[in-house]
Amino acid sequence: MPACYLRLIRAGFQRYATYRQAVVAGMATNLVFGFMRCAVLLTVFAGSVQVAGYDPSRTVTFVWIGQGLIAVVLIWGNTDFGERVRSGDIAIDLLRPIDPQAALLAEDLGRAGFALLTRFTVPLLVGAALFDLTLPASALRWAAFGLSVLLAVLVSFAIRFLLNLVAFWLLDWRGLLSVHAVVAGVLGGLAIPIAFFPGWARVVIWATPFPAMLQAPIDIAISHGSALPLLAHQLAWAVVLLAAGRLMLARAVRTLVIQGG
Repeated sequence: MPACYLRLIRAGFQRYATYRQAVVAGMATNLVFGFMRCAVLLTVFAGSVQVAGYDPSRTVTFVWIGQGLIAVVLIWGNTDFGERVRSGDIAIDLLRPIDPQAALLAEDLGRAGFALLTRFTVPLLVGAALFDLTLPASALRWAAFGLSVLLAVLVSFAIRFLLNLVAFWLLDWRGLLSVHAVVAGVLGGLAIPIAFFPGWARVVIWATPFPAMLQAPIDIAISHGSALPLLAHQLAWAVVLLAAGRLMLARAVRTLVIQGG
């Protein structure tokens, strides 16, 4: 990897490490919603010991890993790149001797790394202290989980990049991000485990990239299913969406040049 991208990863880490009060507030929010979600989802087991392969321990683990991964994956998206398109600053980015998509991805990896150390670790430790969690039982399963989290970040970045590219054509693209936030929260496995949906709905949901952002790494962590198919699902969507981003960026740049005369 070129040194400039390593510097961008570090810059992304340092940028988000600067806002310490926001980090503390975010962790507090994650903890509050973690307790609320545990209370709601555990009611499912009032008349049953196991539902769709989940027992109470796996369910609370689903909650706490999900709460920790929200900020790592940034499932609800951001508007930074779209704002640069809207303001015209994207012209400066295109003049730089680095690939815009790769540069943004490097910064996002740095952001995700910082979130992993803070927003993920603290909720998981609190959950482990107060609940009986089902965590990976072997080094191999932990390694698969780590790889899955990386792929989840790649898929999430690719989707966010595509949504922000729409700013080249629309005056206000933020409505799409709002729709994405709602859809990703439901279909990604944040609200409830996808396994709780009816059979036909599970098939449809797993045909989309959304489970690759949260449900896949959670399932790997709690050993709900084989790791290889889950990783393959994530890898396939990461490749497809990143490639789509490159094609859409090339089209957007041609549009920008034409409009600029």
